[in-house]
Amino acid sequence: MCLTIGPVERLAISVLFRVCLLVEMPGQGFINLTSHLALFLFKVGAGDGLLSVLMPYTSDSLAGQENADSDVRADLLDALIRLALECAFYRHNAEGPDDMPAHIRTMLTDTLLVLPVVNGRISLGTWQVVYLVEHRATI
Repeated sequence: MCLTIGPVERLAISVLFRVCLLVEMPGQGFINLTSHLALFLFKVGAGDGLLSVLMPYTSDSLAGQENADSDVRADLLDALIRLALECAFYRHNAEGPDDMPAHIRTMLTDTLLVLPVVNGRISLGTWQVVYLVEHRATI
């Protein structure tokens, strides 16, 4: 996966850093991106502002979610699977039975996150992290 990160806003000045982050995906599931984003902010010397993270694919998404209990990720994945079943009829099936359900799951989640940055760190809730979510069973 290639993820676009940027820009970082500093007060009234917009500084654009565009970085492509390559992430290996083992298949359906959640990958924690928070440490990668934190390293990016450190390397660019970020202060206070906003961080934009874009997933430019139509079968993957981004999520700010709980990281304290792995059952949450399993339950979220199960819920997304139930909302867009692979066994349903879809006209678009050229790339396999998991492709259209992945598009639907992406539409239900986010492909762009804009995150507040305070003192060079992403301002998340106590249990929150940023995940890349792979919706396809076979990639």
